[in-house]
Amino acid sequence: MHSEHPAVMRKLAKPMLFAAAFIWGSSFFIMKNTLDVMPTFFLLAIRFTAGAVLLGLVCWKKWRTFTPDYLWRGAIIGGFLFLAYSVQTFGLAGTTPSKNAFLTAVYCVIVPFLYWLVAKQRPDRFNILAAVLCVTGVGLVSLTDSLTITWGDVLTLICAVFYASHIVAVAKVSPGKDIFLLTVFQFAFAALYAWIGGALTEQFPAQALTRPDVLLPMAYLCVMATTVALLFQNVGQVWSDPASAAVILSLESVFGVLCSVLFYGDPVTPRLLAGFALIFVAVVCSETKFSFLRRRNAPASTRREEGEFEKGG
Repeated sequence: MHSEHPAVMRKLAKPMLFAAAFIWGSSFFIMKNTLDVMPTFFLLAIRFTAGAVLLGLVCWKKWRTFTPDYLWRGAIIGGFLFLAYSVQTFGLAGTTPSKNAFLTAVYCVIVPFLYWLVAKQRPDRFNILAAVLCVTGVGLVSLTDSLTITWGDVLTLICAVFYASHIVAVAKVSPGKDIFLLTVFQFAFAALYAWIGGALTEQFPAQALTRPDVLLPMAYLCVMATTVALLFQNVGQVWSDPASAAVILSLESVFGVLCSVLFYGDPVTPRLLAGFALIFVAVVCSETKFSFLRRRNAPASTRREEGEFEKGG
């Protein structure tokens, strides 16, 4: 999604990334409220169906590049996305939106170690430092005074493993394919799995879908948190350097806490704040290796203008 005006796109790139991080951060407390009346699988089924249709319409010109192998590729990464979102959403029912936001961010630290298993590429010292910081932060956030952990926090940490698996899977199946078109099929298959899960285990919430207090949050999740944020992320990353993009997108968890405290009434203690800070530093360390500190004085011509990440909030 390149433009004929690169200077304009570079100016818009970082605001787009900030907007994507904020939209995803705000979706945690909205999801928490919506779960009170919407079963998990049907909520995700509607969200991903709408996302697939909207993104499919937005990138309609991309359909000329369609080949049948998009189907199996979409089915694989859509499966990981479905597992990640499902476990995260079930976990959200058993924890606070702010803890759910920060514990989900642990996936950034897991990716290098998972990639090591798949591609035999060893993690570097920054990845190991990030893991130590992250584990410490998770302990501060999740462990109670009696050194126990809630089932919601456990599910959220499991979802982080699925998110990391999703990113590694995308790295394996996306080369040579249009990322927008691949994302359409990813959403479509995630929706299919969610419809099947809902049909087997839940009752369709037909009555809830007629209520304005349910329809508006669902519209926000479908349009803004699934389609608009993803477009902003992809376009923003193409027109900014990878290190900056990673730092800005990792603010999703910070925005998640701010929105949860302001609009949901989440309690925040000094220990939680310390844990959040450690996880945030771990994410920045893992994603950027603090290159933005070392490269601040580098000439603009040496910076890469293209990066490739994948996330859903």
